[in-house]
Amino acid sequence: MDFKFVKIVVFVPATHADKVREALAESGAGHIGNYDCCSFSVKGIGRFRGLEDSRPFIGKAGKIEEVEEERIETICPSEKLDEVLAAIKKVHPYEEPAIDIYPLLN
Repeated sequence: MDFKFVKIVVFVPATHADKVREALAESGAGHIGNYDCCSFSVKGIGRFRGLEDSRPFIGKAGKIEEVEEERIETICPSEKLDEVLAAIKKVHPYEEPAIDIYPLLN
């Protein structure tokens, strides 16, 4: 089954949330009807531990870190997904950004 749209969810440090939202909009995500730059955010705490070969943006390898993050979600046409993911990765500070993609039925 081909999906016309996907929902993109990305977790980002609060300090970089605006940059990621801008990258999403500029690359074609967040367009709903007569509106653009559409997204939803919620704040929370992200936890992680970088392994030995990691280069964490925040903290040190081997130590569990807690970071104030935003969960940003938006809609994206399936044909623009690669472009949108590249735009996220260009501005996201993490070595391995957490990005979820969900196909939408309508």
